[in-house]
Amino acid sequence: MGQLNAPGAAPLRPAAAGGFDVLVVGAGFAGSVLAERLASQLGLRVLVCDKRPHIGGNAHDRYDDAGLLVHPYGPHIFHTNSAEVFDYLSQFTEWRPYQHRVLASVDGQLLPMPINLDTVNRLYGMTLTALEMEGFLASMAEKLESVKTSEDMVVSKVGRDLYNKFFRNYTRKQWGLDPSELDASVTARVPTRCNRDDRYFTDTYQAMPRAGYTRMFERMLAHPNIKLMLNTDYREIEHLIPWRHMIYTGPIDAYFNYRHGRLPYRSLRFEHVTLPQEHFQPVGTVNFPNDYAYTRTTEFKHLTGQQHTQTSVVYEFPCDEGDPYYPVPRPQNTELYRLYQAEAERLPNVSFVGRLATYKYYNMDQVVAQALTTFKKLKAELSPEPVLVAGVAAADAAPLAAARSANDAAAALPVNGAPVRALREAPGAAFQGSSAP
Repeated sequence: MGQLNAPGAAPLRPAAAGGFDVLVVGAGFAGSVLAERLASQLGLRVLVCDKRPHIGGNAHDRYDDAGLLVHPYGPHIFHTNSAEVFDYLSQFTEWRPYQHRVLASVDGQLLPMPINLDTVNRLYGMTLTALEMEGFLASMAEKLESVKTSEDMVVSKVGRDLYNKFFRNYTRKQWGLDPSELDASVTARVPTRCNRDDRYFTDTYQAMPRAGYTRMFERMLAHPNIKLMLNTDYREIEHLIPWRHMIYTGPIDAYFNYRHGRLPYRSLRFEHVTLPQEHFQPVGTVNFPNDYAYTRTTEFKHLTGQQHTQTSVVYEFPCDEGDPYYPVPRPQNTELYRLYQAEAERLPNVSFVGRLATYKYYNMDQVVAQALTTFKKLKAELSPEPVLVAGVAAADAAPLAAARSANDAAAALPVNGAPVRALREAPGAAFQGSSAP
């Protein structure tokens, strides 16, 4: 597939015998963005490996047996306020404008979520105006001296009744914990509006990759200096193939063999259903805070804009076992992560990037922004220094390519991160880590 990189890309560098400049663990957003930047801008040789049989991480999409474009790992809706992130991804995809809408099944009605003026008026049979809505919420809100938990965050804004109807049971299902046990940041992600805006997000840029996420990732990884190994746990190859720097996007506790204990993650189980009808529900996602074991249903045709005589719906069931999806935001988990973070900071040849590697509840655009920031930090460290011969830089002189390959073997930089392994591995430790989903 043709590459869509912007002008100014670095010239290709010949690969050293059997080796790579960078080993990237995980072919999701974090790994793919960094692989593309390091290859296209610095001309580095990059090996990307992933234990799954596909690229794209959890954002991977595919066509099912009925020919419907689906997201196997649940709905991924792109939105960002960052022009830098949007412009960067626009090199690899065209966009389909899409503004996501969510309804919540509460008291026998499908009501707009986040809570807005229409939500309150329809729920309570009132006819409030936007100005009256502010006063109504203020009268419902509980006055708290401090806001520490997710429960505090909601009741301090909308009161106990709306909290019980829309948030408490949904949060219990999603996290397996009561909101009073979770950090305030969980429910702070969901706003409350006094107008009739029923969009789930209000970001400047809201769109879906026109040909799907997987096609975008294919274009991102199409650079000739990028090699890809799927169905491969990085532990199988990290000692076999020479590399100088690692980008690690998997769970940080797995990297260190859980030496401080396992970091809690929440997982998801998905049930995909293809139905012999054009439409199933009026909006992309319907939440079920108080009924059923699943939290929500999503109909993909709303997201993709695909025209088809059938439709595909996914039911999401949160669970404890399975692939790690969400870091669980609790103070004791943050403290445990800091132990691993301190270990990671001692490794000069490994960069930890992404939701799992930094134990942060990031959206897709935030992961892309983190990867772009990491590239800027690595640029000076990993940029090849031009060797001048008769005033010509080696990177631009083809006759010097063979000389560079020969010199790689004697390079002062560590190969296969030897100092890294000494710091990471306890004597006799056996590792069972895996790449990022």
